[in-house]
Amino acid sequence: MTTEAADSTEAAGTIAPAADPGFLQRHGATIEYILIPGAALAGALVIFGIFVAMFGKNPLDLYFYMYYGAFGTWFSWQNTLTRAAPLILTALCTALPAQLGMVIIGGEGALLIGALSATSAALALQGMPPLVVQIAMVVGGVIGGGLWIILSGGLRQYRGVNETISSLLLVYIALAILNHLVEGLMRDPASLNKPSTREIGAANMIGSIPGTDVHWGLVFGLIAAIAAYVLIYHTVFGFAARVAGGNIRAAKIVGLGVSKLILTICFLAGGAAGLAGMVEVAAVQGRTNANLAAGYGFTGILVAFLARQNPLAIIPVAILLGGISASGGLLQRRLGLPDASVLVLQGIIFVFVLASDALYGRIGFLKGKS
Repeated sequence: MTTEAADSTEAAGTIAPAADPGFLQRHGATIEYILIPGAALAGALVIFGIFVAMFGKNPLDLYFYMYYGAFGTWFSWQNTLTRAAPLILTALCTALPAQLGMVIIGGEGALLIGALSATSAALALQGMPPLVVQIAMVVGGVIGGGLWIILSGGLRQYRGVNETISSLLLVYIALAILNHLVEGLMRDPASLNKPSTREIGAANMIGSIPGTDVHWGLVFGLIAAIAAYVLIYHTVFGFAARVAGGNIRAAKIVGLGVSKLILTICFLAGGAAGLAGMVEVAAVQGRTNANLAAGYGFTGILVAFLARQNPLAIIPVAILLGGISASGGLLQRRLGLPDASVLVLQGIIFVFVLASDALYGRIGFLKGKS
């Protein structure tokens, strides 16, 4: 065979992905999971820009300051990553039950209970070595948050109560418990204007990653997201959870312990959000007070939906949403927009994400159709 013939044969056997009719059929779903949420995010930004333009502001300035406030400097990056840490953990509170077809939106409540549990552990172990106290805080936060979300799973499994409603109502119960304890039994007498618990102690704070101002909570979040991905997609337990999520009746017929799966997943989900509460206490606040109800649990719902409930995809999405949140202060200073304007943007994004859900599997060219 001549060199020219060999080159022709090799060229004929190598087809560019764009010209390969089977490429889109094989990878269309993966492309959808990137393209559709990205388009929803872009559409939300356009609508938000129009909304801002109605008040006499330049949308291009808006986009520039959002980028600069989120990722433009090393300080901005650190602020963004600090805000992303609890978002990763609270997003897992929604993403993990979603594998079973459950819609849990109570991450904020689990965060508050986890914070209370972690603070209680730290105050009960005052005088112990810092490492012992920190481990106890982690355990307390995880158990507290886990048991809180198990309530929603148990009510759904044994009493037929919708888990979306119960988990949302439990948020307000958790907030009431926090206010009651912080203003009563656990209140520090020295906290006059703003009721709070006693401080856990500087020695018991978890500190920052060396060379940065980003606390170790980011590492906790990354480890939790990777562990959740491995659990769901690379273990027998995760496979059983996804089977049950696809068809619970079929899962029961083949002998899967659906009740055990639901309660375990709910505990792990709540434990992740409870760990976020522990991180906020041990790395940011140093005590429990009303500042903990900062909405991380609710933003985590948006992160989970935008990431299509994929634990690994949650990481970049949480960083993106953390960046949007971090840019709020700069938008207020440079454009005169309220700091809460980023919450409006988050709401618009959520609407676009929900609306775009109907597009999955319906884009012709991603299925190899002309």
